[in-house]
Amino acid sequence: MKTYTGLTLTLAGPAGLSAAIRLKQLANEAGNEDFRVLLLEKAGEIGAHILSGAVIEPTTISELIPDWLSENNPHRFEHVTPATTDKMRFLTKNSSYPIPAPPQMHNHGNYILSLNQFTRWLGERAEEVGVEVYPGFAASEVLYATDGSVKGVATNDLGISRSGKRKDNFERGMAFHARLTLFAEGCHGSLTKQIIKKFDLRRDSQPQTYGLGIKEVWEIPSENFHPGEVTHSLGYPLPSDTYGGGWMYHFGSNLVSIGLVVGLDYPNPYLSPYGEFQKMKQHPLYRRVLEGGKCITYGARALNEGGYQSIPRCAFPGGALIGDSAGFLNVPKIKGTHTAMKSGMLAAEATFTALISNPSREDSIFLYDYESALRDSSIWAELREVRNIRPSFHSPLKLWGGILYSGLEAFILRGRVPWTLKHPCPDHAATKTAEQYSPIEYEKPDGQVSFDILTSVSRTGTNHEEDQPVHLKVNGGDWEGHAKGNWARFKGVENRFCPAGVYEYVEDSAKEEGVRFQVNAQK
Repeated sequence: MKTYTGLTLTLAGPAGLSAAIRLKQLANEAGNEDFRVLLLEKAGEIGAHILSGAVIEPTTISELIPDWLSENNPHRFEHVTPATTDKMRFLTKNSSYPIPAPPQMHNHGNYILSLNQFTRWLGERAEEVGVEVYPGFAASEVLYATDGSVKGVATNDLGISRSGKRKDNFERGMAFHARLTLFAEGCHGSLTKQIIKKFDLRRDSQPQTYGLGIKEVWEIPSENFHPGEVTHSLGYPLPSDTYGGGWMYHFGSNLVSIGLVVGLDYPNPYLSPYGEFQKMKQHPLYRRVLEGGKCITYGARALNEGGYQSIPRCAFPGGALIGDSAGFLNVPKIKGTHTAMKSGMLAAEATFTALISNPSREDSIFLYDYESALRDSSIWAELREVRNIRPSFHSPLKLWGGILYSGLEAFILRGRVPWTLKHPCPDHAATKTAEQYSPIEYEKPDGQVSFDILTSVSRTGTNHEEDQPVHLKVNGGDWEGHAKGNWARFKGVENRFCPAGVYEYVEDSAKEEGVRFQVNAQK
């Protein structure tokens, strides 16, 4: 295995890129141009795994790169649409009612942009200041020093068949060593989970709770396009016991980002987030914008929704968690890019100080300054102010209780209360058994506004080798045991919660349950 050594290693994404850029800025300003910063990205190019279409607050990028929009900057980011109009709607099946938008969702001064383009642009800025960027390298293993501290990561071996045997093009992975490793994997990253468990980083926090965001970008007719318009919706199609909402952002040249977030603590195992998204697009509020247009891309991702209560300890021997790896999404704002980038910058500043003050390569480093900087930062204040809004939807009044309490918090209390509401349980514990519900019948897609799942997956641009190993696993590797333990209780909830049709129960008369559980890898 080849080994690469750098003073600092960060994993890519808006948080990781911000950390890398800020580190090199500090080193260059100090005249230390030999200071090495390595950045890994699992995709073939920076930004390829980032979904397009988002509203961002410019505070952090304006701090990191002050002239990012300046006409005098030949490398400015050109693909922004200023947010101009905010709309908030409560939906029933066929109607739409305006409701007051809380202050957190006012977008004056914000920008709508493609996160794919923005992240790619950040990658170019990183290379400009001297960051060593390694696209196409997926970190698959955390490396530890003899004292138990993190000393870097290793990448996958290449050329392994689905059966686990070496093929003719086999190539060993690479080891990347660093005195400090900043993990910016995004939500629920595989290495982050290992780090959190090893160092017990959740010992003082509540369990993380998650949402699933499903998104499309459309090119729509000019007469339907309103540049800068930002629309959010509550209510239909989701039932009152399920947290979530939709959005629609007009940006670029006749482009619309449309999506639905579904809290993964929904109780009904028959609910399909993908099916709910297709239903939402048929609502007149959305359909009249999309009709006559063309869906360009589709994607889905998990979101950390726990907020302030669920932030783990972020520093550990040899590294730190930044961005969505730690969970800095502001759920009521539906924004996390600015907080993710800010955390990367804070970690970079703590890292540079620690490395300069501890020049010995033998000593492991703990970023005490990063933990304290987080608590003194705008991130902490912002998330603390809205800490009670998401868990308020667990009240006995469900949707209506959450809306009423959230309005009280947003407009009057602003987090200035002595209590902090708790998330009642991990998401999986909220799912009830199938016998308590009736199956949900979703309408057949019309192929114009709503689509079947395979058509959507074809728009993701995802591509894998036919014979590569399947990276999704069942705990303990007991596939039959998984089916026996879950089919009778939930009647195939895995079929429905996955927005890519990866998990499936198929009929099998040889099995006691009459079905077998499988993971569908690309053929």
